[in-house]
Amino acid sequence: MADCLLREITRSAKAVAPDWQSRPLARDAFVSLVEQRGAELYRDLPWRGIDDPYGVLVSEVMLQQTQVARVKRYWQRWMELFPTVDALAAADVATVLEQWQGLGYNRRALALKHACEACAAGRGGALPRTVNELVELPGIGPATAGGVVAFAYDEPSVYIETNVRSVFLHELFPDEDGVSDRELAPYVADACPERGARAWYYALLDYGVDLKARTANPSRRSAHYARQSSFAGSRREKRSFVLKQVLAADGGVSMEEVAADLDAHEGEAGRSAVDRDLLESVVADLVAEGFFHREGDILMR
Repeated sequence: MADCLLREITRSAKAVAPDWQSRPLARDAFVSLVEQRGAELYRDLPWRGIDDPYGVLVSEVMLQQTQVARVKRYWQRWMELFPTVDALAAADVATVLEQWQGLGYNRRALALKHACEACAAGRGGALPRTVNELVELPGIGPATAGGVVAFAYDEPSVYIETNVRSVFLHELFPDEDGVSDRELAPYVADACPERGARAWYYALLDYGVDLKARTANPSRRSAHYARQSSFAGSRREKRSFVLKQVLAADGGVSMEEVAADLDAHEGEAGRSAVDRDLLESVVADLVAEGFFHREGDILMR
């Protein structure tokens, strides 16, 4: 449902005229401020200034819910191991997941691989050039698609992520709570230049990071803000633990071994043993999502 809403917002953004007169800054003043702050705060990151859509896509997927400092340690290595769409499409799932360990949210790695498989099979190993085509690929939503269009192709797009959102909220909606992306989108679309979208969004991102470091996080006033739940002891942590156990086992590992190791891990953290039905549910989800296979009581890569 959320993805459908984002698609609707993206499609309609340019059709709605933003009411700049109701905002603290006029369009030109807002653009000048962002450009000035962006120049002062520019971050030199390895995936910036490249025209490789695949490399940009990898960075965008990695940066979802993961800090830049961590992604910097992974992106270059990933690009060396899987330098093209075709290389990732042909890679073994277990190898891909092993290289993703430490970034979290392993579904992203599988979705990225599935998107590349679709492009290798139907597009000669090339990514699409438009948002509408990109969002048809597995795991690519409007924000990721907008990032690829802006950063790889340097073409205008509607790109709304947490740092971009923070700038618009701070400068244009300073006293409002519960502001939706539907309200922001016309301003995002109108402010994005026809030429130089890449530099424009770099400026927004860098200014947004600075704002969140020195002020109360403006994105908390977004209607879409949600505090990330604790990882420790969560179902997500159990998923991660089980996946690591299976990936580390040549020839497979039994459910009994996984259960014993997981119980020991929980015990070390001062938590009780994991209910077997919960473990079965976690394993069933991981198998259904394609992370590994199960034959009887054996889990294997």
